[in-house]
Amino acid sequence: MQPSDLKALAERAKAAADSAYAPYSKFHVGAALLAADGRIFCAPNIENASYGLGLCAETNAMMAAVTAGAKGFRALAVVGYRAEAPEEPVLATPCGRCRQILAEFCPPHLTVHIAPNSGGTPLTVTLADLLPHAFGPGALGNADT
Repeated sequence: MQPSDLKALAERAKAAADSAYAPYSKFHVGAALLAADGRIFCAPNIENASYGLGLCAETNAMMAAVTAGAKGFRALAVVGYRAEAPEEPVLATPCGRCRQILAEFCPPHLTVHIAPNSGGTPLTVTLADLLPHAFGPGALGNADT
């Protein structure tokens, strides 16, 4: 993907982060997932008073894409920031749970673009960089899943 395409995807992720429901952590995260057919699925993190029930932006975007019937994914952009200091450059990499969920539906070469909300240098890696030796459908004999 071109840097300009990743920047545009990060802008969509930033807009999603701005709509996060994060009254407990006060950490906003947005994700924008680019499907192979060109559709973009955006979502924020949504917390819950029962902390373990909160859902990450990456998971929310993936579930929206799967629900819409999207197959094959090309890139994911993630933007995160502290609500009290949105100008501080933070790189919010996907958590372990999200990495595993991404590995279920995305190829290891998926481009993952982690961009700071303001200033700073983005990080662009592959899903395999984030989750080497991932456990996926192939381990269960379901490589076509």
